[in-house]
Amino acid sequence: MYDLAYNLWWAWNPSAQDLFAMVDAETWAMYRNPVQLLINVEPSRWRRLLDDETFESAYASVMADFDAYLRGNGGDWFARTHATEGGPTAYFSMEYGLHHSLPFYAGGLGVLSGDHLKSASDLGVPLVAVGLLYRHGYFHQTVDADGLQQHTYLEYDFARLPVRPVAALSGGPLTVRIPFPGREVAAGVWLAQVGRVPLLLLTTDVEENDPADRTITNILYVRSREARLAQEVVLGVGGVRSIRALGITPAAWHINEGHCVFTQLERIAEMVAAGISVADATASIRTHTVFTTHTPVPAGHEQYEPALAGRYIAPLLPGDDGAAAEALALGNPAESDGGHPFNLTAVGIRTAAYANAVSRLNAEVCDRMWRHLWPDRPVDEPVIHPITNGVHTPTWCGRSVRALIERRLGHRWPDLLLTPDAWLDVAGIPDEELWAAHITQKRRLLQFMRSRLREQFARHGRAPDELRALEGWFDPEVLTIGFARRFATYKRVWLVFSDRDRLRALLTHPERPVQLVFSGKAHPADRAGQDLIRQTAQMAQDPGIGGRVCFLEDYDMRVARMLVQGADVWLNTPRRPMEASGTSGQKAALNGALNVSVLDGWWPEAHDGRSGWAIDAGSQAADEGAQDHADADALYRVLEQEVIPAYYARDATGLSRRWIAMMKHAISTVAPAFSAHRMVRDYLERAYLPLARPRRIPRD
Repeated sequence: MYDLAYNLWWAWNPSAQDLFAMVDAETWAMYRNPVQLLINVEPSRWRRLLDDETFESAYASVMADFDAYLRGNGGDWFARTHATEGGPTAYFSMEYGLHHSLPFYAGGLGVLSGDHLKSASDLGVPLVAVGLLYRHGYFHQTVDADGLQQHTYLEYDFARLPVRPVAALSGGPLTVRIPFPGREVAAGVWLAQVGRVPLLLLTTDVEENDPADRTITNILYVRSREARLAQEVVLGVGGVRSIRALGITPAAWHINEGHCVFTQLERIAEMVAAGISVADATASIRTHTVFTTHTPVPAGHEQYEPALAGRYIAPLLPGDDGAAAEALALGNPAESDGGHPFNLTAVGIRTAAYANAVSRLNAEVCDRMWRHLWPDRPVDEPVIHPITNGVHTPTWCGRSVRALIERRLGHRWPDLLLTPDAWLDVAGIPDEELWAAHITQKRRLLQFMRSRLREQFARHGRAPDELRALEGWFDPEVLTIGFARRFATYKRVWLVFSDRDRLRALLTHPERPVQLVFSGKAHPADRAGQDLIRQTAQMAQDPGIGGRVCFLEDYDMRVARMLVQGADVWLNTPRRPMEASGTSGQKAALNGALNVSVLDGWWPEAHDGRSGWAIDAGSQAADEGAQDHADADALYRVLEQEVIPAYYARDATGLSRRWIAMMKHAISTVAPAFSAHRMVRDYLERAYLPLARPRRIPRD
């Protein structure tokens, strides 16, 4: 059971989760963390379980599946199609969202990284990943009675999480030493095993460090600029040194976003120490590197004052001021020399043979942003290539819908994610069964919402009768629209609130009402985003809308799963073209939810008029205010004239046949095309394998 607990395979396999629940349902429901569960099991409980035939049968079945998965037996996709010699790809990311019991993620970037590892494991793609082990993780959010976001950082006991210390090849816990200005900082290395993919997690919270340095890896996305830079040095430099210390020789390196580019500077420094120039070292490491950029939003491109960055680069290249200056110049984001900040995205693009963005539109925007870094590149040859993000389908597909897919496509349905035509069989699921499965997941969401709101309102001092009244809130027969993501201004959550009278009429319509569910966090330093949360939470308290709007606090992977699995419609209103990809809509679609979205991120690639609707104002306005007004009107029109009538157009059996047909189309088209399996395959065939055997990178 401990072998199973320390492999995150259980996080995307319901049978394994059910097995842990059989050990102690109450403790499992409290923590949903198998290591914490097993620590608390009394010996007498094991004796009773040994005499339980149902448990014994479930244990044997789960462990057989687990062992077969780990062996692979040459039957996985990579072994069948791309069997090759050479080392794995080294994958670096600042955060990983694997399960809500491992709180080392803030949002979409982390969940994407976690999904990448899960699909690489499922496909058998050789990968070793590197990240940071945060003592306090990312903040937990509460919202007070006035709608103000409050931040709480918990302290995590690593011994109670599904992670273990890594042993050095010589024995004992592995520790690497990282040059910092005027000192060395030690980093301990821990392992989170993600199926067949090892994830190395570094922490500076080790006894040999000065107390001030032990805090470097305390908090994800710490506010202080220098503290953030120190984290990025630990990730990049410490990550490379951990891989070297374990005797791993990567065939390719994947730098996921600018936070990780000190990986590149450490690899350059290794070669400079061997007598190679910075220019030649840069050219050498470039041939084996893929760099992914995620956003056109300026704040998403980390940059530092040259003097500060130079202080942390200099220890990597001791005694060679010229080499340090050349390395610093890699971060110049401008076309001219001198006086510019050290930009991490610029370093990533300059030191990679293959740079990509995370949707086709995003690649076009990012290519225009960064093309000046390669002035000699032919006009018809992109600097930034598109590889559209995808999601790990077994993680995000709800149990009821998953059971129908498995019945239709077979027990090994995840293997068909790279065979899109096979998913056309989803159309054969009986309408009544799909709708019943959806309603089951929707009821689960609504009950979860009531439970969370009861806790929240009790903390606000609401009266018992007000808490009891929550049982009458949120009707499963009412059209339910979900909106959950980071609360940043460009996401424009307020667009749906822009005409309160028009919205109120939709929410309280006597025959065709609507329910809105919101969730999301704003970074502690993002005051504008926190104000959007305040406005949303206050809207949810408006007595005139009769419990038709809800804000769920403390958005995490568990809340996200509930929402994408239970919503009827997924709403997305970014200011185009600021959305990089937007994977929450993909997760909702594979559960049968229909997207209502601005044509930004991934949605232009998926929108065909049969799996959702576009919020399309028809033309681009001259200024943001006018565009916001036009988009708001387009949103209301599509809800009033298309979405709501389609949902409530019921036949004599109480079903909306058109709506269910759109649900089937969404599942059958989005699930394979926007799966992380497809995404990992694209990275492998367009970047990892060509970089492992350097040659001309193929065009998309």
